[in-house]
Amino acid sequence: MSHPREAKLQFSVSAERVDAHGSTARTKRADIVLDTDLRGREDAFNPAELLLAALAACIIKGVERVAPIIGFRYDGLAVTVAGVRQDVPPRMESIHYEVAVHTDENDERLELLHQNIKRFGTVYNTIAPGTDLTGRVRRDDR
Repeated sequence: MSHPREAKLQFSVSAERVDAHGSTARTKRADIVLDTDLRGREDAFNPAELLLAALAACIIKGVERVAPIIGFRYDGLAVTVAGVRQDVPPRMESIHYEVAVHTDENDERLELLHQNIKRFGTVYNTIAPGTDLTGRVRRDDR
């Protein structure tokens, strides 16, 4: 007996050059200013920073998704991501992240959360094969 294939999620973003200093990307009803200026700009994300932001968002969304499934209790979290760019060929050679979770859960539960982030994160699993991707989940005792 064959099973019907599940519909795969599809995503779409469009981007347009505004001028020599920047561009705009759009998806759904959201716009984001892109730093595409060769000199850089302080008020927008450049492509490498967008990649790091996508990873951070993936991690946060992963926690939102998995916490109810595994009964993980937390009051908030913050993610920091840093990357090192290789020049030749140009690519992110390494990315390190830290997830600070405000929780009373024990270390084993934090590790379970981390394993689920790594296992089910779309952006995480896209980046991991071609990059030295390392990180940790720690308790934030605020």
